Amino acid sequence: MFTLLPPLDGRHVRLEPLQPRHAAGLAEAAAGDPALYQLSPVPQGEAAAAEYIEAALAQRDAGTTAPFAVVRLADGAVIGSTRFWDLVWWPWPPGHPRHGIPAPDVCEIGYTWLARSAIRTAANTEMKRLMLAHAFEVPTRATSVRAARWNGSGRSSRASCGRTGWRPTAFRGTRPATRSPHRNGRE
Repeated sequence: MFTLLPPLDGRHVRLEPLQPRHAAGLAEAAAGDPALYQLSPVPQGEAAAAEYIEAALAQRDAGTTAPFAVVRLADGAVIGSTRFWDLVWWPWPPGHPRHGIPAPDVCEIGYTWLARSAIRTAANTEMKRLMLAHAFEVPTRATSVRAARWNGSGRSSRASCGRTGWRPTAFRGTRPATRSPHRNGRE
């Protein structure tokens, strides 16, 4: 099982590892405008939120995601969800500094949705900044990602990623992010 502890704290939001106790808050966050979530898997109602969490935790237990509840610090309200997903571990050879490290080498940031009241606030930018910093800048934590991908197809998603200071060109290189840099025993 892959987990991320402790929570990731910012000035406006805290990303808490998703748990069943977040179901009521997720249901309340999603209740404002169901039309807003036509293209995203966002739970409508507390029973659907419990199922959403159960599915996310099953994926976490399978080692493919690390889901979070997004909590607004000002009032402690759950305002949405996001996750690291499509976690990939490269087969580092024995003797390589990354051999045996239980952290993924590649992940995507996605499954992100926020309550209508949190859209166009600091929440989206800050949660992406927290996740990118955790993935790239803090190698002693559970994640020590060497490459990341996100869809970024939406204008607001690209804009929030741009506000973090990270640019898509930082993630482009001569090989796809899902391929190991290891070739024939050399990096």
